[in-house]
Amino acid sequence: MIEPINLGGTFTLPNTSLTLNRVGYGAMQLAGKGVFGPPRDVPAAVAVLREAVALGINHIDTSNFYGPHITNQIIRQALHPYPEDLVIVTKVGARRPEDGSWVPAMSQQDLTEAIHDNLRNLGRDMIDVVNLRWMGGMSDGHGLSEGSLAEPLTTLTELKEQGLIRHLGLSNVTPKQLAEAQTITEIVCVQNEYNLAHRSDDAFIDQLAQQGIAYTPFFPLGGFSPLQSSALESTAMALNATPLQVALAWLLQRSPNILLIPGTSSVDHLRENLKSADLKLPPQAVKDLNAIVAQAVR
Repeated sequence: MIEPINLGGTFTLPNTSLTLNRVGYGAMQLAGKGVFGPPRDVPAAVAVLREAVALGINHIDTSNFYGPHITNQIIRQALHPYPEDLVIVTKVGARRPEDGSWVPAMSQQDLTEAIHDNLRNLGRDMIDVVNLRWMGGMSDGHGLSEGSLAEPLTTLTELKEQGLIRHLGLSNVTPKQLAEAQTITEIVCVQNEYNLAHRSDDAFIDQLAQQGIAYTPFFPLGGFSPLQSSALESTAMALNATPLQVALAWLLQRSPNILLIPGTSSVDHLRENLKSADLKLPPQAVKDLNAIVAQAVR
């Protein structure tokens, strides 16, 4: 039996019974190249999921548009029947045509079908948390863009009232969009891009922490310039750690409402990622890392 390890403490989603270990697992990399099609090695993907749960991870982030369908099917193959404390968080709001692109899918029919697809592929009667993924202004759906969430969120709220969803969250949104969403339903988590080099959500994270709402950053090493990467590598070398471990440890120390979902298709990399929870950054390291954002190429 594998002994569970330190996973950064816990966080309870607001007004819920869901207590998550702060280091979770993001399942996006279990699909094929470009998050499209099957992985080269399904047994390896199954092994990573089983190892994650054996090590104590109880928060898995996924989506039916990873693959599409494939990631959720692998999760079911690996873990069903699910451990009682396992919380699966999925996202809706996009679809993947045959060309592998990312297309907004937020009509009532799109969202209803997406929820039923997630339920079927995961083998569940109810999804713990569903994030409405707002498709931004960039061609791949990334990047923030203002716009009303009322229509799609109302659809998801109705599905929640039908007993298909326990709790709702948001992804790729602004504080203004959160405020609008909170007039419609309770929001338990927000998932946005945030890392050492991209810190536009600093004030937003603090606002969410005051409300007891979880913040789950994605792309922990995304968009670093060469200069920024060099600064991170220097800090990692001084701490005898990897750059990803340092970046994840910084996120854990940034705010107690931050939940991590690093992804990998390798058991070895999974274990390496989880060591970030044991990495305590000294004040000088934190100061040096905080300076990385100022080194962006303008």
